[in-house]
Amino acid sequence: METADAIIIGGGVIGTSIAYYVAKTGRSVILLEKGEIGAQTSAACDKAIFLQSKKPGFPVQLAKKSRSIYENLEEELGASIEFKPNGGMIVIEQEEHLEVMKKFVKKQQKAGIDVKLLDRNEALARQPSLSHHIVGATYSKEDAEVNPLLLTQAFAEAAKRHHAEIRPHTAVINITTKNQKVTGVQTTNGSIASEIVINATGPFAPKIAEMAGVSLTIMPRRGAILITEKLKPTIFGNVLCSQYITAKHNEAQNPPPFGIGLSLGQTDSGNVLIGASREFNGYHKSVDAKVLSAIAAHASRLAPALRNTRIIRTMVGFRPYTIDGLPIIDEAPDVKGFFIAAGHEGDGIALAPITGHLVTSLIDKRAKEQELLQPLKLNRSSRSLSF
Repeated sequence: METADAIIIGGGVIGTSIAYYVAKTGRSVILLEKGEIGAQTSAACDKAIFLQSKKPGFPVQLAKKSRSIYENLEEELGASIEFKPNGGMIVIEQEEHLEVMKKFVKKQQKAGIDVKLLDRNEALARQPSLSHHIVGATYSKEDAEVNPLLLTQAFAEAAKRHHAEIRPHTAVINITTKNQKVTGVQTTNGSIASEIVINATGPFAPKIAEMAGVSLTIMPRRGAILITEKLKPTIFGNVLCSQYITAKHNEAQNPPPFGIGLSLGQTDSGNVLIGASREFNGYHKSVDAKVLSAIAAHASRLAPALRNTRIIRTMVGFRPYTIDGLPIIDEAPDVKGFFIAAGHEGDGIALAPITGHLVTSLIDKRAKEQELLQPLKLNRSSRSLSF
């Protein structure tokens, strides 16, 4: 039987990051992906590396550590990932939201985020495409952006240079165990023996975990993003709105229809990504036209410059939601050698580099990162609640 030191299931940005960092340790690595590399959740997300949107405390600490890795990641991976430290804004549309966002800024500043409140004129000076009816915005120079597809491919290619094998179109159909230890996987292209199996399949992680007898409380949260025709530079850095923040953290007193909140970013080629919705609807990928229309209406109200822009396609994907908003990065307590790195929801891009580092340190049992890993354990009490 074929063997490997470590098998990674899932070829998105999290799986390829793990493949790269684990392969750097000299282990033989095989990454398995049922489709194309980066074609699932990582292909249906925006390009934001947002720090100011994270909850104060541990989420901010984790995001800042990941953000610091991005500073030199293009050089490390030897490829362009279109990383740009252009800052980010959260638009405040209504006067009644202003007091809430003032408190938000104070909390984020106390948590160590370099963020400030802008009035209407300051916000429009940074983003001329925004509507003149907004009351202001927050701004943080620490926010950045990256191309998720290029990032995923760059991690995969760098992993290959460290002798990892990347196998697309190879689905896992079973995980084998003996005496509560992982022994390998069975795939559509044969079996592979290994004492380390890493589940990095995002919203599909519960299905993979079930094969090993492990229960995961991760839910798919469907999101849709619109993609425009190529435009001249229109959006500078990343733009969210206060409604997006409340929808993301389930804090809205009157949740918007379909969980819609503004998310804008423009690629190097000129396409603008307009999002996004957040819905719990199982694994049903088909999105009603009224959801897409609602996203477009919300975006054109806040950014009238996009009102007559053609939409050339849409992206729909599932964000892996956890009840406490933190990913799960842990070894299953009852199945030695079975590791989980999933549940990042909308933070997968921002947290991809630190996730690869943490999984590697978890496998190596390095004491240095144990403090960071504690809040990400599988069996924390807040994770035992049913959805």
